Amino acid sequence: MEDTLFNRTFRDGEGNIAIAQMPNLPILVWFAATLLALVLKDGNIHRGLEVVAFGSLFTWAWLELFQGVNYFRRSLGLSVLLGAIASQLQWS
Repeated sequence: MEDTLFNRTFRDGEGNIAIAQMPNLPILVWFAATLLALVLKDGNIHRGLEVVAFGSLFTWAWLELFQGVNYFRRSLGLSVLLGAIASQLQWS
């Protein structure tokens, strides 16, 4: 396969276009904790769920940034990582 910018950006190591993937554990934990935080708005429980959600999203973004299968997934990880940190700084 030709080594072009398109291929490095959107194809994985096997040559398949990889933009979306099955969700992994950190993104599933983030989703569940975010939904629970929307429902359970009681002080400590809510804050604990927010911390779990942020930690899971941070972990997912970090893994994508450094282990993503292509440049698109790595740039997605960087974008989500910066957005998650910015949202925490905004709400502090």
